[in-house]
Amino acid sequence: MQLHLSSWPEIEAYLATSKAILIPIGSTEQHGPNGLLGTDALCPEIIARRAGDEAGILVGPTFNVGQAQHHMAFPGTITLRPSTMIAAMLDWSQSLTRHGFERIYWLNGHGGNIATITAAFSEMYHGVTFGEPGSNRPPLRCMLRNWWELGGVMDLCRQLFPVGEGSHATPSEVSVTYFGYPEAQKRVEMTPKIAPNGPIYDAEDYRRRFPDGRIGSDPSQASVEAGGKIVAAAVRAVIGEFRSFAAS
Repeated sequence: MQLHLSSWPEIEAYLATSKAILIPIGSTEQHGPNGLLGTDALCPEIIARRAGDEAGILVGPTFNVGQAQHHMAFPGTITLRPSTMIAAMLDWSQSLTRHGFERIYWLNGHGGNIATITAAFSEMYHGVTFGEPGSNRPPLRCMLRNWWELGGVMDLCRQLFPVGEGSHATPSEVSVTYFGYPEAQKRVEMTPKIAPNGPIYDAEDYRRRFPDGRIGSDPSQASVEAGGKIVAAAVRAVIGEFRSFAAS
C-alpha cells in the first residue's frame, strides 16, 4: 500500500488498524559507469513497495536525496547539508505524527546517511520530550534499518558475488535496481575489473582515487536474476521486522 497512491479516507482507515509507516530513504549519487544515480534510493524503494504489496504495509514517499558530498565530482549527484536533511526528516515526522502515526520505520539505502538519520532521530525525540507537557499522545518511535543488513541479505549477496562485491557501486545493489527497472540495464566493460579500495575524503580526492566511481567492486556482474533473489530475501525480512516494530 503506497501513500502516494492512496486517498485520505484510505489512510484514515489504515490508521484505525495500524499506527506504523515505512519510509524508504536513500541518496542520489553516482554508482560507477553502469549503476543508476538513483541506486541508493531505488533499492529500499523497490524492496519497500513489494513488502507493502505483500503484507499491506503502508509505504510513504521515498526520501531520495541525502548525504552525498563526496560524490559531487561526478555529474548528476545531488546532496543536502546535514542540517537540511535533519530539518526535512523532522518536518516529515511531525506531519505524520499529527495524523496519528506513532512508528516510523526508515529503510535506508545509503551508508553515508546513517549519522545524519541518527541525529534526526535525536531531534524528533527532543520534540517529544519537551513538547506538549502532560499530553497523553503516545511518543513517536523511529527505527533505522539499512536494507543490506536485513536478515540473510548480506550472506546471499556474498554467495552471489564472492569476488568483486566491494563497498560502493556493488553488483548486489546494481542488481536490485536492474530487477526493479530492467529497461535501465547498462553494459559497460570495467577497467580494472575490480576497482581499488581506499579512504573517502572530499569530492575531488574521491574522483582522483576512484576515477570511475567504484570502490572495490565489479558491478559488471549485476543481473536481473540476482536482483530478484536479493529482493525476495529482503522483502521476507522487512515484513517480519516491520510487523514486530509496529506492534512494539
